[in-house]
Amino acid sequence: MPEDKSRPPQNRPWENGWTLDTSRTPGTRRLYLAGALAVATIIACVAAIAATDNESGEPSKTARAEGSGLISFSSQPPAPTTPPPGDSGLSSVSPTPRGPRQQGAEPTATVTANPKPPKSTASKGSSSKPQPSVTYRSVRSVNYPARYWHVDNGYVGLDPVGGSEFREDATFTLVKGLANSSCYSFTTHDGKYLRHRDFVLRADRNDGSSLFKQDATFCPRDASYSGAKMLESVNYPGYFLRHQNFVVRLERFEYSSQYLSDSSFQLVGGLA
Repeated sequence: MPEDKSRPPQNRPWENGWTLDTSRTPGTRRLYLAGALAVATIIACVAAIAATDNESGEPSKTARAEGSGLISFSSQPPAPTTPPPGDSGLSSVSPTPRGPRQQGAEPTATVTANPKPPKSTASKGSSSKPQPSVTYRSVRSVNYPARYWHVDNGYVGLDPVGGSEFREDATFTLVKGLANSSCYSFTTHDGKYLRHRDFVLRADRNDGSSLFKQDATFCPRDASYSGAKMLESVNYPGYFLRHQNFVVRLERFEYSSQYLSDSSFQLVGGLA
């Protein structure tokens, strides 16, 4: 077999004058194959990423960009009021202006340009607020049942029933006590209060003082007579209103039949 001179002896190509073949770099075919495989792999990855982005849509790109913490340098950011296309689960923006939406179902009421207050069901001229009940009382003596408390010249006396003017001056509004709400205060038709001063009952204007409020407050106590009450002073405990010589006064309690009858009164319906 003829000797192949193009192939030098192993490990000694220069000993026989053999010239190295530089027209082909050793391993070139394998490099080509590896490069082609790498290019194909890159193309496949790019195609897969592009297909995934197309399926998820543009909002998903924005969401990924925001989640990754990267800053977007877009010159025209999307308008915040433009709803994303499709059923994204976000509320759409209505072109018609409305009030703030409450949680729950969509409100169905329509707001008019000139809203009107609801009409009251109460009769014309009456107030929508419930009016407090007014209690009118006349005070009748137990041992002189034909005589009543009656304001005359600013003082309260025990007088027999007279005409309409008398009935008006003998009718009082029973209100909660000025100094104690569990007790009574009496007001006249002209807005004055019954109060004791110098131990005599009289009608005076409320001056707003603490003394006046106490002088005009009387607490009911059960009397010895059925349906009757004794009226004890707030600021003079043990002192009760009684009539003496047909004048209503404030006197200390006594264990006597005369005192018990003079200090017992019946609060009846107003005479006026």
